[in-house]
Amino acid sequence: MDLYSHKDSNIQKTWLLMTVFFVLIILIGWLFGYVYNSPEILYFAVGLSILMNFFAYWYSDKVALAMSGARPASRETHLELFRIMENLSITAGLPIPRVYVIHDGQINAFATGRDPKHAAVAVTEGALARLNKNELEGVLAHELSHIGNRDILISSVVVVLAGLIAILADWFLRISVFGGFNRDNDNKQGGAIILVLGLVVAILAPLIATVIRLAVSRKREFLADASGTLLTRYPEGLASALEKISQDQVPMRYAHSGTAHLFISNPFRGKSEQNWFARLFMTHPPIEERIRILRGMRP
Repeated sequence: MDLYSHKDSNIQKTWLLMTVFFVLIILIGWLFGYVYNSPEILYFAVGLSILMNFFAYWYSDKVALAMSGARPASRETHLELFRIMENLSITAGLPIPRVYVIHDGQINAFATGRDPKHAAVAVTEGALARLNKNELEGVLAHELSHIGNRDILISSVVVVLAGLIAILADWFLRISVFGGFNRDNDNKQGGAIILVLGLVVAILAPLIATVIRLAVSRKREFLADASGTLLTRYPEGLASALEKISQDQVPMRYAHSGTAHLFISNPFRGKSEQNWFARLFMTHPPIEERIRILRGMRP
């Protein structure tokens, strides 16, 4: 898949994701409204679905930045960071994104936003302190490539939609347990249906959230690695940065499962990365494989 077809694919995936979410919420609202004979529940579901899709498209970047504890970077205190970002943006032919810094010792970074004109790149203080200039350039070029490849749109939308699914799962379960058993005798069957439905939703919600996160293909990381190398003309910079990241066991204070897929590397370090079952659902490819591919490239 080339860069242009990858961009088109990401845009199509985003609209498909938002459409599936819209239909799913309406379907659940209809079921609850039918059992409780309350059309207001369906109206609420339709309104919620429309509102959250709108919110996910226009404000998901702000949610991702807030959840990660990112703060706007100051040009006075991070001049080198701004210079590297400006030079790479000019080389890539992209608008200069907003720059944020995460007060955290782990080496990591991510890009977010709905399009190149409304993009942001966040870098941890650990990356700024522990990466040399070539390594930092490699990491920032990787993140700018996500912006150029339109990866940031679907990645940012996933943060809001997957999080809402988890909240709704808990909500439906509470309605099922506390509302399903407290129905009058004439509606015992309806209460039982709601109880079963709530339990099914609660059980399937983690799987649904995982499927949504997997909509963000691991191939995007390989493509961003390759695209970033084209910007710096120095694959060893990113390879060396990834090597340091693989050896970094500093825990991230604001690590969250809803935003983990955004980062250049999984912010959860240690045992979670070694679990064989977790590896089946990773949104990031193994760092060792990425390093091997990068070092096989010719500058």
